[in-house]
Amino acid sequence: MLLVAASLLLAGCSGNSSGETTTTAAETDSVRVYLLRDGKVWPVSREIAKTGVFQLDDELRRGPTDEERKLGFTSEVAGTNANPSRAALAQMVYTFTQSDPTGSFEVNGKTYTRADFEEQTPLILVESPLPFAQVTSPLRVTGTANTFEATFQYELVDTEGNVVDKNFVTATSGTGTRGTFDFMSGTFDEVAALRVFELSAKDGSRIHEAEIPLGTST
Repeated sequence: MLLVAASLLLAGCSGNSSGETTTTAAETDSVRVYLLRDGKVWPVSREIAKTGVFQLDDELRRGPTDEERKLGFTSEVAGTNANPSRAALAQMVYTFTQSDPTGSFEVNGKTYTRADFEEQTPLILVESPLPFAQVTSPLRVTGTANTFEATFQYELVDTEGNVVDKNFVTATSGTGTRGTFDFMSGTFDEVAALRVFELSAKDGSRIHEAEIPLGTST
C-alpha cells in the first residue's frame, strides 16, 4: 500500500531542505519524512537513492535517528500498520503527499488528506528549513499555520543564544483555518536555531513554541 504511493510520489519529484527541487550528482533525492514531536507531525530530511523509490516507506518505518530522538522526535509508524493510530495515519498522509500537499492518500481502503489531521498538526508547522539544515543568510522559511488572527513570531538565535533576527509573520489565514506562510528573514552572520511561537492574547507569554536547530553554511 505504502510502496505504491512511494513510487508515485518520487516519479519526477525531489525536494531539498529548502523546499526546492534538486537532483544531486550522486543521484539521490532529498525527501521529507514526517515524524512526531509532542504528538504532532514534524518533517525531517532523508536522502534516498534516486532509483530506490521504495526507500521512502523504509525511512518512514525506520523512525527517528538518535540525534532526532534527543530533540523529542518519535514515531508510531511500524510493522504492517494494520490498525494505525491517528498519529501514524497523519505521518503517512503527510509523508506521501509532500509533492502535492492538497492531494490524498489511501490507507486500508479509506482516502485521507492533510486536512483530516488538524489535531495532529502543530499550530505552526515549519516545513522548510528542516532540522539540522545548513542555511545561508537571509533565510527563507515556509510552512503552514493556524494561529489567532493568522499571526505568529519568529526568532533566529546564534550558538550563544543571542537573538540575531526576529519579526512577526502573517499567514494567509488563521483562527480556525490553516493557511500558508513564506517569508525571508533579516540578514545574519551566524545562526544556530529558528524559533517560532505565538504570543498569548491573555498575558503575552509564548505559546505553541517550537525550535528547529540549524547550521550556517560556510
